[in-house]
Amino acid sequence: MHTSIDFPNLGIHLENVGKTVTVFGFDIAYYGITIGIGMLAGIAMALMEAKRTGQKQEDYLDLAMFGIIFGIIGARIYYVVFAWDMYKDNLLEIFNTRHGGLAIYGGVIAAVITVFVVARVKKQPVALLLDTAVFGLVTGQMIGRWGNFFNREAFGEYTDSMLAMRLPLDAVRTSDLTEKIRDHIEVIDGVSYIQVHPTFLYESLWCLGVLVLLLLYRTHKKFNGEIFLLYLGGYGLGRFWIEGLRTDQLWIPGTEIPVSQVLAGTLVIVSVIWIICGRRKKKETESL
Repeated sequence: MHTSIDFPNLGIHLENVGKTVTVFGFDIAYYGITIGIGMLAGIAMALMEAKRTGQKQEDYLDLAMFGIIFGIIGARIYYVVFAWDMYKDNLLEIFNTRHGGLAIYGGVIAAVITVFVVARVKKQPVALLLDTAVFGLVTGQMIGRWGNFFNREAFGEYTDSMLAMRLPLDAVRTSDLTEKIRDHIEVIDGVSYIQVHPTFLYESLWCLGVLVLLLLYRTHKKFNGEIFLLYLGGYGLGRFWIEGLRTDQLWIPGTEIPVSQVLAGTLVIVSVIWIICGRRKKKETESL
């Protein structure tokens, strides 16, 4: 397998981008390392926000421990459910995440459920926990998306745009290739290449933008939970667009409708309505 990754229109050529690193004779996937770095950075970000708002940082360490465990489980379950044809004949493959197969929305759903449970046990306001933890969530997403870079996955259709990414054909899954991508295969020095949208990069940059927005807006929120709702709407808006570019979409069973795109669009609408209602209620309360 060829291991180069290029961004030809930016003049970037990476000759040897491996998928694993060997430590004491064990192969460790860069995908997992990247996800791990994202988790640690996310925890640090949530702890800083907890400190800024005068909350107990210990509560968020507990939340992180359970949230990460169940978030990974939820992300895997979501992916497997909507990609069942890939696993139905080899159930043991369900437990193999070394080659990817984690759906972020499944992780978010599981993490939010975990927040509700932890809030109930610790008798903490769930909305405030969500407003604080969300800084860690979006930070983890921003960094963790680069795991797809090492795995050569989560890319989009053919493009010749400024950010176009070129990958060796033998380094990607054939199931991720579309007719349009195949029609634009280029052979260079005897090696076949595809050129695609680096949607992992788009999403990472979008998450950076959402994080900056949340950091700027956090002192202006009118009610607890508003920051989390702003994340759902902001991230959902970008995900709705990016999901439409990807070639590895998960479909609603029996349809050709991308489940994550539908979910993203729904969350944008719900979050906007909820924020408007919440701010209106807060205004009416203050006027009494």
